[in-house]
Amino acid sequence: MITKNQFITDAGGKKVGVILSVKDYEKMLDDLDEYACIKAYDKVKARKMEFVPAEDMFKAIEQKRKHN
Repeated sequence: MITKNQFITDAGGKKVGVILSVKDYEKMLDDLDEYACIKAYDKVKARKMEFVPAEDMFKAIEQKRKHN
């Protein structure tokens, strides 16, 4: 449950900041993290996928290891 908003204002009354409870702040961070994960998932899901046989991928990985 989010509590009533509290704002910090400048001398002219313009809102310049906000005071959050730790609980509300942590919930906001969790929500933002979840949103970022959803956006990343959607971005990856929208790309064209290319499937490679596992054997071919293992060979490519081994070749890359030999060159590093």
